[in-house]
Amino acid sequence: QVQLVESGGGLVQAGGSLRLSCAASGRNFDAYALGWFRQAPGKEREFVAVISWMGGVQHYADFAKGRFTISRDKSKSTVNLQMDSVKPEDTAVYYCGMRLVGTDWNRGYGYNYRGQGTQVTVSS
Repeated sequence: QVQLVESGGGLVQAGGSLRLSCAASGRNFDAYALGWFRQAPGKEREFVAVISWMGGVQHYADFAKGRFTISRDKSKSTVNLQMDSVKPEDTAVYYCGMRLVGTDWNRGYGYNYRGQGTQVTVSS
């Protein structure tokens, strides 16, 4: 059974940093992309960043470029999101998602979410 378990959220001051981790298990992910998405109260879930498991190719939403870095650690089977220079508008529940690499994988479309998410709260 495929599992994606998010961790690392918390309360951080604006301008600070936070590192999220997604532990992935249950299958071989070589043909997959994994990524991070977020949902703020009253808003739809939105794409943050994705990475291909095999080649490590990364893609980011515009708001994440230059501040967030996605990475994967094959030895630990984790996908991480380093969040720097965080802003109050980054406050949201962050989810890990996965899908087969294919059309629009780099734009955050068609991802499946299996975890409960991790809350990130940025204070001003």
